[in-house]
Amino acid sequence: MTPSNPIRTGKPSWLRRKLPSGPEYEQIRSMIGKSQLHTVCQEANCPNQFECFSARTATFLILGSTCTRNCRFCNIGDGLPGLLDPDEPRRVADAADKMNLRYVVVTSVTRDDLEDGGADHFAATIHTLREKIPGVQVEVLIPDFQGEKSALETVLAARPDVLNHNMETVRRLYPTVRPQADYDRSLELLARVKTIDWSIPAKSGIMLGLGETEEEVRQTIADVYRTGCHMLTIGQYLQPTPQHLPVVDFIPPEEFERWRRFALEVGFEKVASGPFVRSSYHAGEMFMGSE
Repeated sequence: MTPSNPIRTGKPSWLRRKLPSGPEYEQIRSMIGKSQLHTVCQEANCPNQFECFSARTATFLILGSTCTRNCRFCNIGDGLPGLLDPDEPRRVADAADKMNLRYVVVTSVTRDDLEDGGADHFAATIHTLREKIPGVQVEVLIPDFQGEKSALETVLAARPDVLNHNMETVRRLYPTVRPQADYDRSLELLARVKTIDWSIPAKSGIMLGLGETEEEVRQTIADVYRTGCHMLTIGQYLQPTPQHLPVVDFIPPEEFERWRRFALEVGFEKVASGPFVRSSYHAGEMFMGSE
């Protein structure tokens, strides 16, 4: 896997599929809209949103819909966010209950403007979901909280079933792909999960197709594993708009399978790897052991 030149623009056949639709999809889309909620499925223009909505699943996006960072792969809008909505955790729990969810994924925009990065809001959402839906399982996909250990401790104290934080890409590409993030800071966050609460599994994810080399991918997978994180997702980067980073390589399905086997050989217990895999795609199935 080496950077290609020129950059490819047309999607290969394995990235073309019929979008499912129907009453389940429309019902979930309407419910989310009426609840004045955001989902990363819609905000990030995820290619799986039709499939997930049709299956009555969604990844809720809290802390508003405006991010304080400008990652060049992400379709979520950046700028100056508004005030936190204290009623948001209740609305998330109500929507999850109406959707009859038993596994809920909660993520957020990055809020560097908040002293705790929104950690209290994450904790409140976890607690409210548990109060509303007895027996619910909750996975949180968190930002790096600018490396503040106390913010991570706040989230873990709420006892999510899975703590997810994405590495996204290899070290060399961070200044281009995630200019306001830090590779080592993200690794440190993942490593801290086990030291704060060893019983909560850590999870991470990376994208391929941004110009990374094979050796860089191998190194990143090894770096993540050494943190104690043993759940990994690997997916294809897709350019959301012409203003975002272009795709350098489209990785064929057989290469994703090779990376899945490599990660398992490194020691990861659960790996989902494929062109359409995203960090929260089939998250419940991965946690329960079918991925």
